[in-house]
Amino acid sequence: MGKTHYVIGHAASPLEVDARDWDALLLEQSHPTPFMRHAYLAALHHSGSACAATGWVPRFITLRDAAGLAGACVVYVKNHSYGEYVFDWAWASAYQQHGLPYYPKAVVAVPYTPVPGSRLLARDPDARSALVRALIAWCEDAGVSSLHLLFGADDDVTACAQAGLMLRHTVQFHWSNRPGGYPDFESFLATLSQDKRKKIRQERRKVAEAGVTFRQARGSAITRQDWDFFYRCYERTYLEHGNAPYLTRDFFARMESAMPENWLLFVAQHGGRDIASSLIATGEYASAVPASNAQTPVSRVAYGRYWGAQERVDCLHFEACYYQALQWCIEQGFERFEGGAQGEHKMARALLPVKTTSAHWIAHPAFADAVDRFLAREAQGIDTYLDDLQQRSPFRNGT
Repeated sequence: MGKTHYVIGHAASPLEVDARDWDALLLEQSHPTPFMRHAYLAALHHSGSACAATGWVPRFITLRDAAGLAGACVVYVKNHSYGEYVFDWAWASAYQQHGLPYYPKAVVAVPYTPVPGSRLLARDPDARSALVRALIAWCEDAGVSSLHLLFGADDDVTACAQAGLMLRHTVQFHWSNRPGGYPDFESFLATLSQDKRKKIRQERRKVAEAGVTFRQARGSAITRQDWDFFYRCYERTYLEHGNAPYLTRDFFARMESAMPENWLLFVAQHGGRDIASSLIATGEYASAVPASNAQTPVSRVAYGRYWGAQERVDCLHFEACYYQALQWCIEQGFERFEGGAQGEHKMARALLPVKTTSAHWIAHPAFADAVDRFLAREAQGIDTYLDDLQQRSPFRNGT
């Protein structure tokens, strides 16, 4: 059989890509997440959060054959490296020192969202490989310095490696439910070492003794007033660090309208007032791999995303962002809670280190060689770091 002939398409706006085709293809992937849904990407664009004005110029690349949409991805042309969480500032500096432009560059990622998942939506491995070739050809035609696929799924990484892209690893921290699920939060605590169990109970006690209680709302139960309050908290977190927030209020309004089922809000209250909030994303997807039995397994994952507080209470951050979320995951039977990029302190809350991978193509041959050598050294450091973290497991011996 000959190779499939694909018609390659390019679009500058999510409105030029059929949302139903995109989402149907997403559901066929090995690692779908809510952050690759058409509505999520469109909200980033149309809310002014990730668009040309903020340095994220989107290009939607599609592959079509006689059967329809066979492959699709979004690539952003960027003139900076903010909002990516795989840091290449040193690479940009090296280019500058040699009088070469590093920007614009191309990034296949979800803006401001370091969540691993499928990036190259493809019907099969052949279409995924063709999509990688189309990406590189587009980058060469556009004259960008480099291409970076961030936090890709395993099959994305495999396709990129086969095409000659260089791989880079980082570390995140994820919590996993036990097979069959913990009966309750106390059963989960019982699996931890004594000092970690004691620390968590002390932190939760401090919040409770301060008179703070929590309410939660999910999906359409999150009111407009709740979203307004959450955004004030979210905005304050950024402003306290001297930065404007990446996401606009309009972005969350679009989430409320288009994707309410993917959001869970915890609101901390004190003396009858709302004082803090944390927003969790959720995803529930049937497995793309056929099951051996009649029942298709469903993956249920929660993602820690945003938080903020109007008043300071000792240990409130840990309660709002971790313990409330873990307790909810246990009660609802979710299998994983992804705590996001960086933060060794998460290990004390039983979020364990996980290796994540990105793939990189550098147009300049000499710089590509230098980066390749750098990544080989960095990979050894990452492996040593992971080995060290594994020695600090928060769980009891034998658990």
